[in-house]
Amino acid sequence: MTDNQKENLRQAALAYHEFPKPGKLEIRATKPLANGRDLARAYSPGVADACLEIKDDPANAARYTARSNLVAVVTNGSAVLGLGNIGPLASKPVMEGKAVLFKKFANIDCFDLEVDESDPEKFADIVCALEPTFGAINLEDIKAPDCFIVEKLCRERMNIPVFHDDQHGTAIVVGAAATNALFVAGKRFEDIKIVSTGGGAAGIACLNLLLKLGVKRQNIWLCDIHGLVYKGRTEDMNPQKEAFAQETDLRELGDVIHDADLFLGLSGPNVLKPEHVAKMAPRPIIFALANPNPEIMPDEARAVAPDAIIATGRSDFPNQVNNVLCFPFIFRGALDVGATEINDAMQVACVEGIAELARTTTSAEAAAAYKGEQMSFGADYLIPKPFDPRLSGIVSTAVARAAMESGVARHPIADLDAYRASLDASVYKSALLMRPVFDAARTAARRIVFAEGEDERVLRTAQAILEETTETPILIGRPSVIEQRCERLGLTIRPGRDVSIVNPEDDPRYRDYWGSYHEIMKRRGVTPDLAKAIMRTNTTAIGAVMVHRDEADSLICGTFGEYRWHLNYITQVLGGADLRPHGALSLMILEDGPLFIADTHVHSRPTPEQLAEAAIGAARHVRRFGIVPNVALCSQSQFGNQSEGSGRRLREALEILDSAPRDFAYEGEMNIDAALDPELRARLLPDNRMTGAANVLIFAHADAASGVRNILKMKAGGLEVGPILMGMGNRAHIVTPGVTARGLLNMAAIAGTPVRHYG
Repeated sequence: MTDNQKENLRQAALAYHEFPKPGKLEIRATKPLANGRDLARAYSPGVADACLEIKDDPANAARYTARSNLVAVVTNGSAVLGLGNIGPLASKPVMEGKAVLFKKFANIDCFDLEVDESDPEKFADIVCALEPTFGAINLEDIKAPDCFIVEKLCRERMNIPVFHDDQHGTAIVVGAAATNALFVAGKRFEDIKIVSTGGGAAGIACLNLLLKLGVKRQNIWLCDIHGLVYKGRTEDMNPQKEAFAQETDLRELGDVIHDADLFLGLSGPNVLKPEHVAKMAPRPIIFALANPNPEIMPDEARAVAPDAIIATGRSDFPNQVNNVLCFPFIFRGALDVGATEINDAMQVACVEGIAELARTTTSAEAAAAYKGEQMSFGADYLIPKPFDPRLSGIVSTAVARAAMESGVARHPIADLDAYRASLDASVYKSALLMRPVFDAARTAARRIVFAEGEDERVLRTAQAILEETTETPILIGRPSVIEQRCERLGLTIRPGRDVSIVNPEDDPRYRDYWGSYHEIMKRRGVTPDLAKAIMRTNTTAIGAVMVHRDEADSLICGTFGEYRWHLNYITQVLGGADLRPHGALSLMILEDGPLFIADTHVHSRPTPEQLAEAAIGAARHVRRFGIVPNVALCSQSQFGNQSEGSGRRLREALEILDSAPRDFAYEGEMNIDAALDPELRARLLPDNRMTGAANVLIFAHADAASGVRNILKMKAGGLEVGPILMGMGNRAHIVTPGVTARGLLNMAAIAGTPVRHYG
């Protein structure tokens, strides 16, 4: 990297911290404060009631304050990253960053506290005095051996979890990586020899945890800047190092590295030489974790031992040992059961949860965040990536269970499966709303055919379908391409074994398929030759024919291409007197709840009849999510104040809806603000027939519906489920090219719900 590039990166990092406002954190209110009534509740006199409830029973602090979800990151800045003793004020950007990670990965609120105190006992006094404010304490960047003293005193005196992440967070991720490295190498903790460099807090904690995982103490050889830690050594010793002192005449790293199975480096650059690696046992495991420059560069190690299994602390190499895999989730589990401490059992559970997750197939979300990286379990993928959304559910639940089983949980969770589902719902924004749909889908074993079966998102969806539902995925695509991509993506599914395949280039049913398509289309200008060509090249048409022939129950297509192009073939093959597209319904999941929008794709300028059909169909679909529909017909016109344009069509649609009894609330025509603001709507039309805010918006133009949908996605952080194709009896759905694998899984669940007919 050139000096100019380094300077550009430095300036970018500084700008990130400075703009648009200094720092990385802010405090936001969680309750309204809009009027005198709110003020009286938030402060005087209403706040006194909450105070007295807590005075009577301290456990009520968890009910009436943010304490049970509030962690303090506390430091004195004496050992910050690779920067050393830079002091508390200079450490603040790091602590703010830690707080951001707590919020991002585990939705834990966090205050960073930089304390100007170098005496470890006085520092511990300050931390202990903070117990009424916080649910847990994360000690950070405190030099050794002071950190051992501070943590010991705080754990003894405090009745909330105290966790020094530099020690135990690093140890847990190292333990998970070592668990899987030994699995790959075919070795066991009980049998291996470990040589470690670095006798600081992280190094000692890693060795202690490895002992708990089964390593024998006599097989651990610890070296520091002065050489081997041995019995009788007096230079730079402390009780933590002394616990690993060996009775030997050997003195240097080069003397003890012979036949070592695992090198654990938490020291400095270039400590491990290629000649050292050459002396190690076959299939050596090398954890060179010094930052930013490791004890040995991976290419240097592999030049000597090509089969070495290597981890570093850097993100530009495979197997980055990163504490963010641990600390958000161990705190999440500890806080949720009201743990009094984070004990050994909870730490081991965290190790096992992280290691187990890496051995499963990679999540689509993690793959998208790390595009182009190899992410299938093996020597180059020992631990999951930090952005794997499954970490929260798996690791936090394992920690909570361990806390309960070891007797340190003050508020045990009765249903851990439901707890894990709630954690998943906090990560996957659609999970909570989609739960009724997934539950319904699990009652049937429907066959879902995917037109674009070679697409990575579809392959990941097929894997998830087999893991999470009772549906049967069918993929249209070339078997060789599907198999190669599944292997490259680390997916366990294989064509012909786990999923059925329709090969457009060579399928024994080709004659039947083009014959069926020709029979449907022969009086609409399609010749036998054209039917044959379409059945070789058009996967949407193939999928539609399969549904028509009852070889599949529903088709999902649209990961590429224009919506109406797909709709044309679906309507040709599957349309009829009872089935015709009524509109496309998009569910937008927003911070303040769900909002359904139609018609986003099917009818550019729907007629009054089509608008009424869209409203009826939307109401039926909304109920599938366990939501009571409240439908607003939206226009520039407001309750008849414009005689022409979209208002006229919506008024006619309203008349159609009024012509028969309906089992849902609806009103129109109105502006969007009137639809969403009941007080405004009541001022404009006091006797309107809707109560509360609308949750379904029906638009008179696809441009308007689609525009609102896209604005909510791009500017309001809305997550889309859909579009759901209404009117086709659940026999086909067309997604959009921006759909994710999670979005496809949601659509598969919608398609997998057995129905006779709905709008």
